[in-house]
Amino acid sequence: MAGLLLAGCTMPPVSPGPAPGADTPSAAAPAAQAFDIPRQPRAIQRAFVDVVDRVEPVAEAECRRVDPRRNCDFLIAVDDRPEVPANAFQTLNEDGRPVIVFTLGLIADARNRDELAFVMAHEAAHHIAGHIPRQRRNATLGALVFGQLAGATGGNVAEAQELGAALAARSYSKEFELEADRLGAIVAARAGFDPLRGADFFFRIPDPGDRFLGTHPANADRIAAVRAAVAGL
Repeated sequence: MAGLLLAGCTMPPVSPGPAPGADTPSAAAPAAQAFDIPRQPRAIQRAFVDVVDRVEPVAEAECRRVDPRRNCDFLIAVDDRPEVPANAFQTLNEDGRPVIVFTLGLIADARNRDELAFVMAHEAAHHIAGHIPRQRRNATLGALVFGQLAGATGGNVAEAQELGAALAARSYSKEFELEADRLGAIVAARAGFDPLRGADFFFRIPDPGDRFLGTHPANADRIAAVRAAVAGL
């Protein structure tokens, strides 16, 4: 539960599988694209630093525009453990400072700066939109309602509260992801990157489809959200 309430988003592990089939709603199959970033550690490092330098100030400015009282001083961190799979997420430290964490695996897997920028902007958007406090409120309300129901029916109140918190926190997770995709696309574009090209990253992560209580929307819905945001720029 602590991880559920503290993390704004966790990207599903990247899969280097085959290119999507003909039914995949995209004009480009990123699995067929060559890496634009040379596969040397120094080149990958420079690309990542360049993306941070360009995206972070734009995300900070948008955060302050939305809520001048919020802590918008993003800290970009790298989990340098080589055994950790490709992943990225947004969280808050004990002082309430927004933190975006990348693993080495995700940085190395990115095929171009646009993908790195889109992932970073997406994670920043979770904080800009206030998803962690909203998720906490949902979980608290769910725990309260389920606990009251269990108390009224003679059930186990503690177990019911835990279940209610988990269900409530997950109930809006797909909506939060799509909101972060839309806002992330805008942030990435304002930072000078191509969010549509960056969203090709979705083709290399497992498609969650429309699974019951899934935390992420279907990849096709995410691509559609990014396209709609870009069309509105």
